[in-house]
Amino acid sequence: MKNFVVKTIANAGALAVAIWLLSDITLTGDDTWNKVLTLILVALLFGVVNFVVKPVVQLLTLPLFILTLGLITLVVNALMLMLTSWLADLFDLSFHVEGFWTAVLGGLIISVVSWALNVVLPDED
Repeated sequence: MKNFVVKTIANAGALAVAIWLLSDITLTGDDTWNKVLTLILVALLFGVVNFVVKPVVQLLTLPLFILTLGLITLVVNALMLMLTSWLADLFDLSFHVEGFWTAVLGGLIISVVSWALNVVLPDED
């Protein structure tokens, strides 16, 4: 359970950094509390997408992974971020990613920040 909370906090932090750095990734809300709650819900949604959908997509793109020496991972991460944006819209969460190239850069930022936060934060159960 503690590992789940740590990973959700790391996802929320990584998403917050991407939102802060890229103007085409937006999170809106009436006040700070609504923004924080929305960010946590989007982080949970992003975690579910990465847990359920990403392994299937990675398996299907395995030949491309080998052919591109892993660079297809940037595209897969971008697609997961765009899927999260689409699902957030369905759940009426005020999170939006505008465009594929923004999603590629956002996925790269989220991957790096999430990795750094997972190194720093404890992960024992």
